[in-house]
Amino acid sequence: MNFDIKDKNLAAKGKLRIEWADQDMPVLTQIRKRFETEKPLKGQRIAACLHVTTETAMLMETLKSGGAEVVLCASNPLSTQDDVAASLVVNSGIAVHAIKGEDNNTYYKHINSTLDLKPTITMDDGADLVSTILKDRKDLINNLIGGTEETTTGVIRLRSMASDGVIKFPIIAVNDAETKHLFDNRYGTGQSTLDGIIRATNRLLAGSTFVVAGYGWCGRGLASRARGLGSHVIVTEIDPIKAIEAVMDGYQVMPMKEAAKVGDVFCTVTGNKNVVDKEHFELMKDGAIVSNSGHFNCEIAIEKLAALSKSRRAIRDFIEEFTLSDGRKINILGEGRLINLAAAEGHPSCVMDMSFANQSLSAEYLAKHHKELKNQVYSVPGDIDRNIAALKLKAMEVNIDKLTPEQEKYLASWQEGT
Repeated sequence: MNFDIKDKNLAAKGKLRIEWADQDMPVLTQIRKRFETEKPLKGQRIAACLHVTTETAMLMETLKSGGAEVVLCASNPLSTQDDVAASLVVNSGIAVHAIKGEDNNTYYKHINSTLDLKPTITMDDGADLVSTILKDRKDLINNLIGGTEETTTGVIRLRSMASDGVIKFPIIAVNDAETKHLFDNRYGTGQSTLDGIIRATNRLLAGSTFVVAGYGWCGRGLASRARGLGSHVIVTEIDPIKAIEAVMDGYQVMPMKEAAKVGDVFCTVTGNKNVVDKEHFELMKDGAIVSNSGHFNCEIAIEKLAALSKSRRAIRDFIEEFTLSDGRKINILGEGRLINLAAAEGHPSCVMDMSFANQSLSAEYLAKHHKELKNQVYSVPGDIDRNIAALKLKAMEVNIDKLTPEQEKYLASWQEGT
């Protein structure tokens, strides 16, 4: 088996951590048990470019149980948990190409090593597999029956590809599933981002001014959790509807140029580039902390900050301190990469249970229905979404009402009125 990991001797620790995550992923466990019997992915080769975490390990085990051959690489240079990578290789026989802190060249080398599987299905978190195939590995297109995409940033890229007419196989946008973005993006990102910021800085958030750039589902969750820890929360937005929503949710809304003057902690969750730019660094207070929880590290213009600075140094793990020419210090967390995985462990297992259930069932859907699909981006089928929600409620021992025949008839008719 071809693999590239930091240290196989970390496998025992990784196995224990994976077992801990498994205890809080009941939906994926139910799917895995069915997959072991039915083998719906038999004959499929799945190349996965995802954050290499304990939860991802459970997804890889599920896909393998379904009969697939699986290879995994990291979807971000700082998001790999090296002990998990080791356990997958040693204890599960799953090839992994990922090392935390890998440089850009190694990152793309690992992507290409994963694609050497000649996959039939891609599983992306950020669309790097698909973009690499379309740019450099077009020889693989004929093997592919489809792919899945985990995150908002990746879906944005894929929809851009679709509008340009360059997508050559169907992609299911897992991020569009309600059981994904309503929970993973909001509750997962909200909690894990603050976890990463606090682990990196050991600063008290109560009483601070916390600036959230972007009020999508990730921004909503982050703003809520920051307020819950006692921060005064400011939201910056470019969408007037989301801005109104933030105001009515009780947050102060202003442009980043205004927020830059008063913020103590900044976090971007937009999926766009240069959200915190040179003009903002020039206005920030001494000691400002700047982080990102969007997928790519383009949201913070770090090189522009470096050009403004007379020195830079690593002052703590995952904190680089930039000293500006006037003596002010600005602190960048986790190289501007997603701080919840750079300095912490990513989303809790409970919420990834639903996200990775969507990945598993979407892969099964592609295996069964790929001949019916066109080369475009699809949402997760509604019945899969509802089934995952039902399985999660069952695992949580929560019961809900059902429509009576009379109610079903009423909802299906138009004759009855006042």
